[in-house]
Amino acid sequence: MNDQDAITPISPKERREKAEKIRERATDISQSKPLPKHMNNGEEEKYLDKLQFPVANYTKGLPHDDKGEVKRSDYEKLRDALRKGGEDDFADIPLDPKAGRKYTAPQTGLAFDLEGPDAWARTIPPAPLVDSLKNDTEMVELYWMALVRDVPFIEYGSNPDVAATAAELDKLRKQGLPKEDVLDMPLAKNITPGTVFRGLTEGDLRGPYVSQFLLHDLSFGALTINAQQRAAKPGVDYMTTFDKWLTVQRGVNTALSDDERLEDPSVGKRFIRNMRDLARYVHVDQLHEAYFNAAILLLGAKNLPLDDGNPYVGNNRSAKNQEGFGVFGGPALLALLTEVATRALKAVWFQKWFVHRRLRPEEWGGRIEAFRSGRVANYPVTQRLLGSMAHQRILAKNGTSLLPQAFPEGSPMHPAYGTGHGTVAGACVTILKAWFKGGEQKLKDLVGPDGKTPLIPIKVASADGKSLVDYTGADIGEITVDGELNKLAGNIATARNGAGVHWRSDYTAALHLGESIALGILQEQSILYNEKNHFTVVDFDGNHLRIEDGDIKVTSTAKKMGLDAA
Repeated sequence: MNDQDAITPISPKERREKAEKIRERATDISQSKPLPKHMNNGEEEKYLDKLQFPVANYTKGLPHDDKGEVKRSDYEKLRDALRKGGEDDFADIPLDPKAGRKYTAPQTGLAFDLEGPDAWARTIPPAPLVDSLKNDTEMVELYWMALVRDVPFIEYGSNPDVAATAAELDKLRKQGLPKEDVLDMPLAKNITPGTVFRGLTEGDLRGPYVSQFLLHDLSFGALTINAQQRAAKPGVDYMTTFDKWLTVQRGVNTALSDDERLEDPSVGKRFIRNMRDLARYVHVDQLHEAYFNAAILLLGAKNLPLDDGNPYVGNNRSAKNQEGFGVFGGPALLALLTEVATRALKAVWFQKWFVHRRLRPEEWGGRIEAFRSGRVANYPVTQRLLGSMAHQRILAKNGTSLLPQAFPEGSPMHPAYGTGHGTVAGACVTILKAWFKGGEQKLKDLVGPDGKTPLIPIKVASADGKSLVDYTGADIGEITVDGELNKLAGNIATARNGAGVHWRSDYTAALHLGESIALGILQEQSILYNEKNHFTVVDFDGNHLRIEDGDIKVTSTAKKMGLDAA
């Protein structure tokens, strides 16, 4: 048998030359703009000069005194390591002698990628000032989330505590938040028991609180993945005394040493029915897990159209006798979801460590308690916050101003702003929306591979979480695939808030950061294929985008809804 050359449309030399041009074009796309100016809110320098203690910044894991403060010199060692950036410099960041946990990968923000925007190429606005109305409103929301952590979502409309939550948040929201901050709260005109704790898109407001992508079993190859999860113990919150709070701030690994099991075998498995269940999900998930599962569910639909720009759909020539697989098919989608997740994490880790270093909500709860109890006299804690109904109820319940945590160890060992879960959510959901034509596709009309059985019947978890019941809301016909994907992103990100480890603006800023990373990757993806292609996306602000030949064009612009919306 004689060897034969490969059958190729161009010579190896021409292929190499074309590959070089593609790489040059991809570089032009990713490096076409100068790096943005990354700005924090200035509180770090302000309070280091005024108090010799970064009261508004992340200090967890550093050596803490009995008041919960760290030495300026120790905090400066953290900043020096970030400023110098050498691998050995990071080994000089001090840990509290009692610490059993380590800092979470501060060097992540210094890594490079060969696809998509550089980790430094996108930015987020400065975090709210700790004594601002916006930050007070976010802390009030977190206190309420802790108070109603065990209330089933299905009972939000009748629960008096949820009604009180909505009333206080609505009052604060309308008290004078700047218009540019309005979209950090739900789009509805009023915060009600039906809209409280929801995300920032129209899809977040449609249907049940929990996205359908978190409630249904899925086929994972030959396996069936059950949507029920091992539930955490109801009524058990952590870090409600100052001594326990201080132990956690010193980095002690209470996740291992706590003598109470987080899970309760007697409770059994449950569908996600309340904020504690959502918090449990995001305590142990892989960050892109929910979106990977959503992709598998959607790939099983018989009648969900792929995006018009996919060359293997409709009247496109490639669709006549071919179908996508390694490109524009299932394997390509699932791989891309994982890729954007890692790119998103590098971008947000740069923001966390090198730009903002925002303190965690649990840390601010400790500062509030230290001020209220007289341990310190000069923290910027407002009377507006201390006098809020949420704070007063927390104080009456636990005897402290500390923010009750769903996790015994509290937050991870890295700063708050923005959230990793939220950035990955923004990136992955953007890919899913670009892949499927889900903007107008009603979820209730999707059918499975047999062409008859509903793929995702719209359900809500019962109050005890043991079963799913039919959703009967009047808006059932308005629930779309894209809307539920947006809601999924909101659920996952705000679940971290519900656990007590993140702020609302950590989520809202991160969602847009992740979206911008994914859009940059799609720009590069659009120049890589032999087939003519494009992607279309409706972004989180409602703008319609078309990505083609390395460019992004806005085809229609959404109206900002805000407080004046119905």
